[in-house]
Amino acid sequence: ASPEPDPSKQWYQRRVRDLRSVLHANRAACHVLCGEFKEAEEDCSAAIELNPQYLKALLRRGQVREKLEKLTQALEDYKSVLALDPRNGPALEATQRLPREIEVQQEKMKQECISKLKDLGNIVLKPFGLSTDNFNMVQNPETGGYNIQFSQNK
Repeated sequence: ASPEPDPSKQWYQRRVRDLRSVLHANRAACHVLCGEFKEAEEDCSAAIELNPQYLKALLRRGQVREKLEKLTQALEDYKSVLALDPRNGPALEATQRLPREIEVQQEKMKQECISKLKDLGNIVLKPFGLSTDNFNMVQNPETGGYNIQFSQNK
């Protein structure tokens, strides 16, 4: 039979873990002040790993992720904050604002992707005297998919 765990040792280990979590969160705050958002995110994540219910670290990581334009991850952090504190003002505001910003960000990324694909398509089609302008993409409103139509007049 294994010996019973020492309650005082468990208490001490828990306090050391909590202190390490606070130190990571405080260092993250310093990184934020220096504009070092990637490092701040890493320290917040370390703090949260040590103490998953550390509200201040979750909130700070959400704010930092917004600065890094990781909006979907930021929204998840804010939702975690609200699970712990449903009346947290900054998290409430962010969960109302971010879904629209995420939508805009995804649309922008989609447009950039389409532009790059068109550039690649033009490279491939140029030897044949064609370009992507010879093709029209029409979105199907029912499915959201696209139909491609060829037009040689362009």
